Order: sequence, then C-alpha cells, then structure tokens
Amino acid sequence: MTQRADDAPALARTTTDQQPHDPRPAKSPRVHRAWFVAAVTFVTIIGAAAFRSLPGLLIDPLHDEFHWSRGTIASAVSINLALYGLTAPFAAALMDRFGIRRVVAVALTVIAVGAGSTVWMTSAWQLMLCWGLLVGLGSGSMALAFAATVTNRWFTERRGLVSGILTAASASGQLIFLPLLSWIVSEHDWRPAAVTVALAALAVVPFVWLLLRDHPADSGLKPYGAKEFVPKPAPVPGAARRTIRVLLSAVRTGPFWLLAGTFAICGASTNGLIQTHFVPAAHDHHMPITAAASLLAVIGVFDVVGTIASGWLTDRYEPRRLLAVYYAFRGLSLLFLPHLLGPSVHLPMIFFIVFYGLDWVATVPPTMALCREHYGDDSAIVFGWVLASHQVGAALVAFLGGLARDTFGEYDVVWYASGALCAVAALMALVIRRRRPTPSATTGSGGVAVAGA
Repeated sequence: MTQRADDAPALARTTTDQQPHDPRPAKSPRVHRAWFVAAVTFVTIIGAAAFRSLPGLLIDPLHDEFHWSRGTIASAVSINLALYGLTAPFAAALMDRFGIRRVVAVALTVIAVGAGSTVWMTSAWQLMLCWGLLVGLGSGSMALAFAATVTNRWFTERRGLVSGILTAASASGQLIFLPLLSWIVSEHDWRPAAVTVALAALAVVPFVWLLLRDHPADSGLKPYGAKEFVPKPAPVPGAARRTIRVLLSAVRTGPFWLLAGTFAICGASTNGLIQTHFVPAAHDHHMPITAAASLLAVIGVFDVVGTIASGWLTDRYEPRRLLAVYYAFRGLSLLFLPHLLGPSVHLPMIFFIVFYGLDWVATVPPTMALCREHYGDDSAIVFGWVLASHQVGAALVAFLGGLARDTFGEYDVVWYASGALCAVAALMALVIRRRRPTPSATTGSGGVAVAGA
C-alpha cells in the first residue's frame, strides 16, 4: 500500500515522538547549556541570600523596640534555621516530582510573603510564624539540595567545581546585601530592611520561570561531560514517601551518621554562631554595627574564593582529608576570636575574617562528593538530610548563643565550645572509609548503597 504524500508530516512527527531521547546531529553549542543553567541557579541563590543576611542584624533592634529577650529572638532564628534544613530533603524529592522551576518559584514567593509580613508584627509569636516558619520553609526549598540537584542533573564532569560555585552564590548574596541591609537598619530602622529582603526574593522569580530548565533532555542535550544522552526521567510520585524511604535506608549506614555529625558541627560554627551572633558580639565590644556587618561581608568575599577552590580540590584530592583540614583550622581560629574582638577593626581581626571566610562553606563540595560516592542516584536527597543536620546544629547554637549571652553577659563560652566541636568534626571526617564497590554490595530501599563506616 502506498503512503500518501500528505501523511508524511504525521509520520515524521510519530517517528520523532517515538525517539525523543536521540540527540540532534546539529553542531554542539560552543558553550554547553549546562553552564547557562548553572549561571541562572547562581543568580537565583544570590537573590534568595538576602534573607540569610538579615537575622543577625535584627537581634538588637527587636530587643530595643519590643523588649524581647535575645533568647526569644534567637528562638525564631532557630526555627528558621531548623526548617531550612528539614525542608531540604523533601524539596529535593519535590523537584523530582514537579520540576525545579515550580518548586523554586513557589519557595521564593513564600520567602517574600514571610519577610514582608514581619513589618506588621507586634508579638514574638508572629516573629516565629513569619520569619521562623514561612521564611524557614521557603529558604529550605532554596537550600543546597537545590544546588546538588542542578549539579547532578546537568553535569557528569566538573561536579566539584560547579557545586563549589553554586555554594559560593550564597556568600555572594551575603556580600551584596549585608552592607546594604546593615546601613538600612542603622539609618531607617529594621522594617525597610525586611521589605528589601521580600522584594529581592520576588525579583528573582521571573528569572527562574523563564530561564531555568529542569533537565538537559528538555533542550535535547546530554549532561555536560556525558558520553551518552540521558532521557528525562518520569515524574516521581510520592515525594514524601520517597524522602522518608531514602532516609530510613541511609541511617543504616555508617557514613551517613559521620557526614551528618560533621555537617551539624559545620552549621553550628557558621550559620548558628558567626552569622547569627558575630554582629551583636562585636557590638558588645563597642564596635559599630555597620563595621561588624562589613566584616561579615568580607567573609562573604573570601567564602566565594574558598568554596570554588574547595570544589576544584575536591575533583582532585581525597574529600575526607579535605574535610579534616577544614574543620581543624576552623576550630583553631575560633579559639582565638574572644581575644580579637574590640571597638575597632585591627589587623589580627582582619586575618581571622579572611581565614574564616576561606573556610566558611568549603566543607560543602567534599560533603556532596561523599554523598554521591556512597548513595548514587539518591545522593541529592541524602545530602538534603545531611543538610538538615547542618541546620539543626545551626539552630541549636543560635538559640544557645542567645541564651548564653542572657546568662553570662558575654559570648566567650560559645566561641570556645564551638572550637572544641570543630576538632571533633575533624576526627569524624577521618573515620569515614572510602567505599569500594564489590559484586556482593547490597542496596537499601530507595537505591541507597549500604556502606560501612
């Protein structure tokens, strides 16, 4: 039977639909689309980083206006930090179900609503609802699990470098917004600063919706560095069940507990301690708030350098040893901090700021690499749970730091305790064993490889 000419277009469409996974034979773009997706992700995380810059600047103004204790204010920050981590693994699974664009766009909108609503609050419970619950949920969906998902989908080479760059985006956002927000708080009160955070989150939504792509297959491309085309997987239903299933399988492995423990100490010594309490601690020593905030911004500058360098090193060296070095030097620097705080900025303090900036989130690329090594396709969700421990540690120290300030009238005990914890983290990192795949290796539910500690 002869095929009619007018049926040819339909036949061509059918053939194309039957083989959507075949890459087009056209010339490859000079710059792979993965780098553009990484750039959009970088800008998105920068825009969302404004909310990360504000909590430490709010403690003194809220204490002065509402007469809330620093412990009460720190409780709201603790809720925010805890939800930031606990939401992350569910957000990673939701991205597999609904796509990256939808999840991130909704998260940015929730952040804007939560931050903007604080301008009308009159009670501490409203601070915990708006800044703790809403901003915590929104920011958790924008956590490093977002960066891990983009890295895993779009790259098979340079993953350490890309994860370092995307992690550094948060520090870049801090660099951009922290001096501005500290000036707004000093000159115009804290409410305009909260509105600025809300507007910054909303401004990023169009970039996400128009420019971000969920998977290389959406553009007919292979992941960067891949030898073969990777079809876009079907949406994964039961995101919450999958997230819990992956957790239950991961907790049966030793590396998970070691990674979660070290990352909890990482969060305690960064977000929970320095980011939340450095500005009020410096202000206790009569340093102007704007000067202390500028020092945190300098941490952001060197954080970018340190994190990207850490990603480069992770592609080349043993991640366990890198983690041990990072935690050991971080703990040592914290032991010196109580002797460096004063009314003015001097050279030893600048040295501390530069060093701490280089080490701030340098732990992220090797931690991501170890999650990929042990947990394969579920590594983004496992990393989300590891990040949850990071934020639980941050939340605990954010609260205890405020409580210690109310109790002892100073922060010294918190600096010393955090330094000791970093030494413990360095030892824990060295205990993690390298995974050697064997034919008899078993796999837990959800595809998580069972590896010993």
